Amino acid sequence: MNVRRRLIPVTALTGVAALTLAATSACSTSTTAGGTGKFDVVASFYPMAFLAEQIGGKYVHVTSLTQPGQEPHDLEISARQTAQLQESDAVLYLKNLQPSVDEAVAQSEVGTKIDAASLTTLETHGNEVGGHAAAHDSHEGEEPGGKDPHIWLDPVRYAAVAKGVGRAFEKADPKHADAYRANTDALVKKLDDLDARFASGLRNTEGKVFVTTHAAFGYLAERYGLTEEAINGLDPESEPSAARVRDLETMAKADGVTTVFYETLVSDKTARTIAQDANLRTDVLDPIEGITSKSRGKDYFAVQEANLGALQTALGAK
Repeated sequence: MNVRRRLIPVTALTGVAALTLAATSACSTSTTAGGTGKFDVVASFYPMAFLAEQIGGKYVHVTSLTQPGQEPHDLEISARQTAQLQESDAVLYLKNLQPSVDEAVAQSEVGTKIDAASLTTLETHGNEVGGHAAAHDSHEGEEPGGKDPHIWLDPVRYAAVAKGVGRAFEKADPKHADAYRANTDALVKKLDDLDARFASGLRNTEGKVFVTTHAAFGYLAERYGLTEEAINGLDPESEPSAARVRDLETMAKADGVTTVFYETLVSDKTARTIAQDANLRTDVLDPIEGITSKSRGKDYFAVQEANLGALQTALGAK
């Protein structure tokens, strides 16, 4: 399932002005994707850029195609970005999340193409993930499921992807293979520790059901024995049906749900309306598709820690 509303072919974008790419760390830049004297990697959006930076360290120059604050599902590749892709040594992307990136990668002659989706398993998820299916849950208005690309929100799956990216870097740039291997091991260790904190922090909670704006947290819910009930499906800007809204309000009351979670890169209007009608609180659960000034942390790990704290509060962690 391609998780977006429209697809503009790369060939139709040759007249589009170049987007200004924002730097994602001190070892990356937004002006060029080739000829830097380093191993040049183009990453599709923040979770991929973060992996490239953490694994590549000082030997890698990373360019992100998605600007901070830009909803990645909406990305449309410019002619300038297509040229940058062609000049790079490698591209790291997540197939089926950003169709314009998929098309650009397919048409490019980049020597190393790393599809994160191929480094783990993708499951079919819909509005509800985690096997709730209580008697009061009618499933009215739910969207059909699709292949869920949000693998980075599960530290275990993200670690598996990191290992695959590390191996790809080692093969493509063997001169620095030892550094890539050491950096990958360090990153995987941090992700293992994060997984342990989530497992411990969510093991004993009063509730197990949480409500989000869009179905980004299915893998996280499954990993830690929770149930995600999403207002929208895998597309963060789809509109829920009236039946879905009614069903969520009924479920929230029956299961003692306290909070409706929204995110920073899309409108919180629907979440706040449902929360008001059901007399619930609202809070942020960040899918970490980009880091901005509104993010509750400066990188993936900091925001995940904030997500853990928000879930513990909403679910009544003991």
